[in-house]
Amino acid sequence: MAFENFTQFQVDTGGARIHGLKGGTGPALLLLHGHPQTHMIWHLLAPRLAEHFTVIVTDLRGYGASSKPRAVAAGGNDSEDVAHALYSKREMAADQVAVMRHFGFDQFLVCAHDRGARVAHRMTLDHPASVERLMLLDIAPTLTMYENTDRAFATAYFHWFFLIQQAPFPEELLGANPDAYVERVMGSRHAGLGVFAPEALAAYKAAFANPDTVHAICEDYRAAATIDLEHDRDDRERGRKVACPLRVLWGEYGVIEQCFDALEAWRSVARDVSGRALPCGHYIPEEAPDALYAEMIAFFTAQES
Repeated sequence: MAFENFTQFQVDTGGARIHGLKGGTGPALLLLHGHPQTHMIWHLLAPRLAEHFTVIVTDLRGYGASSKPRAVAAGGNDSEDVAHALYSKREMAADQVAVMRHFGFDQFLVCAHDRGARVAHRMTLDHPASVERLMLLDIAPTLTMYENTDRAFATAYFHWFFLIQQAPFPEELLGANPDAYVERVMGSRHAGLGVFAPEALAAYKAAFANPDTVHAICEDYRAAATIDLEHDRDDRERGRKVACPLRVLWGEYGVIEQCFDALEAWRSVARDVSGRALPCGHYIPEEAPDALYAEMIAFFTAQES
């Protein structure tokens, strides 16, 4: 059974109610998932990591069993002006810091994939004293990716440009057949659908079947194309960079490898960067769990020089 020795929790962060699981002992390690998934992406790794760390796995705001805040105007309709801000990576990062502080961890380690990695990137900038070491999986910085969009990237990451369309257009289309969307987005990558454990894939589909989840995920992407870019440009103008040690890993057969120079991109926004490609595609925690586990143990137990 996945997460057999973990305890479930719900933490009210003030802006959302975050669902997660906690297990193990030792230094605190926060694990964040990507799109269109949930904390289940860590089912192969969390039990092993719990032998070395106090492992916290969560569902991001809007995903899985965490709450899905909506911005409602005085007239009762969704407020577009506020909705994107609710899913800014700033707000989503603050959720995760609040969860860790709830358990008494003012400083902690972070490994994050995809959307969770964007949240973690913002966390290190807004809460630099909180993150001791950061590992990011299969992303380049959001601003870099938008500024360097070409046909190959836009084709492979079509959902980046579909989900940001004005509500309720993408929500209505996704709501008509959410399983098809999950299968298309996840199954079209290097490893296909066969790499995902049946119970994990079922969990992703079940979460995405909730119309509130679909709307929240669209808002996550709308925020990434609007307010998140404003925050990133402000960091660039002020010269703010990730200060903690940063390890970046990406899939040798994925879009990051094909379309971006990941190390160069991260070295433009962080001070201490290392990393490499792993022999897999986008979904590193499920495609290459053994290689990722080895990387995590080496990086998170390394002594500061």
